[in-house]
Amino acid sequence: MTELILHEGEIPADAATVRALLREQRPEWAGLPVVAAGAGTDNRMFRLGDGLLVRLPRTAEHAGALRKERHWLPGMAARLAPLRVPEPVHAGVPGAAFPLDWSVYRWIEGAPPGPGTVSDWAALGTALAGAVRALHAAPLPAAGGRAGLDGYRGRELGLCDGWVGQRLAELRASGGDGLDLPLLAGLWRAGVELPAPSGPPVWLHGDLKPSNLLVRDGALHAVIDFGGLAVGFPDAEHAPVWDLPATARRAYWQAAALPRETWLRARAWAVAVAAAGLPYYRERDPAFAAECRARLTALQQHPEEGDPGGP
Repeated sequence: MTELILHEGEIPADAATVRALLREQRPEWAGLPVVAAGAGTDNRMFRLGDGLLVRLPRTAEHAGALRKERHWLPGMAARLAPLRVPEPVHAGVPGAAFPLDWSVYRWIEGAPPGPGTVSDWAALGTALAGAVRALHAAPLPAAGGRAGLDGYRGRELGLCDGWVGQRLAELRASGGDGLDLPLLAGLWRAGVELPAPSGPPVWLHGDLKPSNLLVRDGALHAVIDFGGLAVGFPDAEHAPVWDLPATARRAYWQAAALPRETWLRARAWAVAVAAAGLPYYRERDPAFAAECRARLTALQQHPEEGDPGGP
């Protein structure tokens, strides 16, 4: 299958690239089998032997996210237990075969949540809400030690109004994809017009979509890909729950017990991220674009679901 190129400046990599890097930097691993283990929008993954995972960033910008993970993840493991988080075991540096930093982690057994892997969707939603609460309660680094932790999803909604409006306009110009764009734009506007968040900043995973969760024995087992780790307002953290089935979403909302303004801003963020991803990835990664469209469809079909002020 042809490898998808998603971004300008992307650096191709394959199993041979991994083997070359290992020969240079970890020769004791160079003889282990290397098998492609999927690719996200930021990284390519390769299983190394039975117990390791190699991640190679797609671009120089994404390499910074791996460095951030290596610095902060060791302190996150105890906070999110019993859920697993990635454990870095090697900080790869640029080599002859690949010009960027890269990482090796312990392999975590599991599969993304889906009809064949989850035994109780309500339990998964409740467990995810618990993980979010635990992460948001973790102590923050001092203000002077937060370099690189300013992710855009931790900012005020209004700061993103320009580009979100532009993406919604792109969707309209391309035919709308069968979506109710006036309704979706209204959901975005309802969040933007609220007062800015007034609570303290918290730790944020930044991208809790289903592909960054792992299920084992039917239940939530791990949270992975902390490349979007940031410190900021918590609203956007709740947005990816719209990617889960309705039973999981409802259990999440009940367990999370969010203030209504936080919920409204989370719903607006769910619109924003999907509306940005759909036109960008339509040709680059049709499968991911379909996930964005599915989220927008869920939002327009159930716009009041989870509303703490609703019936």
